[in-house]
Amino acid sequence: MLPTDRAPLRVAANQPPPLEGHDVVRGDAALTGAVHRLAPDAATDLLDDLGGLGLLAGTGEAREHGRLANAHPPVLRTVDRYGHRVDEVEFHPSWHWLLGHGVGFGLAAAPWTATGPAAHLRRAVGFLAWSQVEPGHACPLSMTYAAVPALRSAPDPTLAASWVPRLAATSYDPALGTPGKPSALAGMGMTERQGGSDVRATTTTAEPDGTGAHLLAGHKWFTSAPMSDVFLVLAQAPGGLSCFLVPRVLPDGGRNPLDVVRLKDKLGNRSNASSELELAGTRGWMVGEEGRGVRTIIDMVAATRLDCVLGSAALVRRAVAEASWHVAHRSAFGRRLVDAPLMQNVVADLAVESEAATALALRLAASVDARDDPREAALRRIGLPLAKFWVCKRTPLVAAEALECLGGNGYVEESGMPLLFRESPLNSVWEGSGNVNALDVLRALTREPAALEAWVDEVGLARGADARLDRAVDDTLALLGELMADPAGAERLARRLAGRMAACLQGALLVRGAPAEVADAFCASRLGPSYDGTLGTLTTGGLRAVVDRATPRVD
Repeated sequence: MLPTDRAPLRVAANQPPPLEGHDVVRGDAALTGAVHRLAPDAATDLLDDLGGLGLLAGTGEAREHGRLANAHPPVLRTVDRYGHRVDEVEFHPSWHWLLGHGVGFGLAAAPWTATGPAAHLRRAVGFLAWSQVEPGHACPLSMTYAAVPALRSAPDPTLAASWVPRLAATSYDPALGTPGKPSALAGMGMTERQGGSDVRATTTTAEPDGTGAHLLAGHKWFTSAPMSDVFLVLAQAPGGLSCFLVPRVLPDGGRNPLDVVRLKDKLGNRSNASSELELAGTRGWMVGEEGRGVRTIIDMVAATRLDCVLGSAALVRRAVAEASWHVAHRSAFGRRLVDAPLMQNVVADLAVESEAATALALRLAASVDARDDPREAALRRIGLPLAKFWVCKRTPLVAAEALECLGGNGYVEESGMPLLFRESPLNSVWEGSGNVNALDVLRALTREPAALEAWVDEVGLARGADARLDRAVDDTLALLGELMADPAGAERLARRLAGRMAACLQGALLVRGAPAEVADAFCASRLGPSYDGTLGTLTTGGLRAVVDRATPRVD
């Protein structure tokens, strides 16, 4: 039963009350502050528009749906009772509740067809807030969002005309649809067992069938959300590696042969089905130019990398909310935990990490609203792999420390913290691991001068505001100069460079917009030459204000 159906509970001594009844959007000072800085003219309307999402995300009902979706993971049904191949995945009703609301709030592809200002920023704010309820169902939302740029590059404009309005719809229908189904979700099948991130090692083939389509044959090692209506798939066409649109239902209403071999048994992300797909005579339509499959999926990868950063920022924020709520209400050794200086230091440090992640994630999301601006495009080119590397890499550390704030309670499933901990490494792996993104940073710096110029311009906006930030930027540029002078040795230090560039970018954003105590704590710790990543070692003042700023408020 959901909490609304329960009788009132007898209150246990010295246990925090349930974290329910708070506004996940408007109650997050770091989130709302970033929105007002990034879109001052649209901020009030944007936040009001997401008011329903924020309130629902903070309910006990939403929390319980998130728990149930993970307690009852999806089940693969390959054949029906008569032996007919169906390859369908069955989900718990709570999964559909979560995904239905996510689509309904416009968190799939709706921004691509929106006419108002700051549409992508609005979606990012909603995605960050709603993902805190349950992260697994964010995967199909993200892939649906990311599919649109690729579809719009298709040589046949009817593909985009047919699919984009359905992907951008705010109605959710999980049924296997007819060709005229008004809404749709998208999945992706890029990696194969012999290649992983090296998609050029793809062996799936695509042969023209004489009707404008291709027949695909091969095996896809990771395809999340296999119940999606359409997939973007890489395959080797006669002219080279190409991207194809593969629907589950063909234009004549018949099923496209897509065999779900198995569902992956994963560390986390258990509410979401990740599968292996077998393609055999599977029909697909080319998206982008033949032989330019990698080029076609670049915009799509950029969008999913953005969602990796947003999703990790969401996990960090949820972890900090749980930890700060616990210490505000739990007492030990004659005082509340929040009044203990060392615990206060730990939670303040977690809050600083959360605010930095939120500020960077939303800054990059806002740049998508300025897609025609070359400088914003250059900032996304360098900023996305930097943020993907750094924010996602920091998330497991934050999740583990936040769990520890709850003591033994945090190690128990019903606290929700183990779910966050298991989920925390995922975004660092998805859409390119840490090494892939660090190398992508090097690639951008050596091949695209505008990318470095955009980073220098962005951090330069804070020049003179904090001497520690200025020194860190100068030291990072000096390190970059050394690496460029020794290209053979640059790869070995790529992670160090990516981490420093990302931290400088976060520091610049906080110095320009966050409260002084947050920016001071960040610059004194993350930008210091001896920072080892240990949380709870802040030496600056105002830590109680930092903790209070991050603690949820329940009316």
